[in-house]
Amino acid sequence: MEIIRFAELKPEPWRNGGGVTRELASHPKAASAQDGAWDWRVSIAEVGSAGDFSTFPGMERVITVIDGELLLLTVDGEEHPLEKYRPFRFSGEAASASALPTGDIRDLNVIARAGEFKGYTSIVELSKKRAHPVFEGQLAVLLEGKASVSPGAEPAETADMAPADGSDSSAGSDGEAAESIELARYDAVVGSDTRSPEVLGRGFLAVISIDRVEHAHS
Repeated sequence: MEIIRFAELKPEPWRNGGGVTRELASHPKAASAQDGAWDWRVSIAEVGSAGDFSTFPGMERVITVIDGELLLLTVDGEEHPLEKYRPFRFSGEAASASALPTGDIRDLNVIARAGEFKGYTSIVELSKKRAHPVFEGQLAVLLEGKASVSPGAEPAETADMAPADGSDSSAGSDGEAAESIELARYDAVVGSDTRSPEVLGRGFLAVISIDRVEHAHS
């Protein structure tokens, strides 16, 4: 189970100097620090002043305000009022600029190479009674509230197979049952199809999905 701790991420200035971004994940990972070298990236940006956004030719963006009340985003001359927790999709090639009528904001950015990958952002309200699973190809970011994550149950076909030594198959390598781990604000959980992590608590979670675009074969 992989957790990306927001507090450990290094802030990076925007290419145009208008803000600061912390990268949660990108692919290929080796290209994280190279402009335009990755195929997709998930990051959280702090926007403290109005101004132009960086352009990303060949990319598609989904932006979601996650802290603060309102971002006025102008894309190719058309103004879009973006309220908190309402994802908005636009072209990374478009000329875009922001205004902050209600003060500073933070936003969640999903950027993917058009025609190769498609990024999606969903905002989910957490429950203390029903855990939210995080599957392969997903990233779950705690936006607010209090929550913990733990590994999901073993798949049925493996759970039914008792270990030869009679030990408990649900226990960890040290013999202890898997315990839940507390999440801090903006921590991210990396999804998996093997014992998919499960998030339980109160608050709001952003679930980001990155899907590869299937090309039809002639």
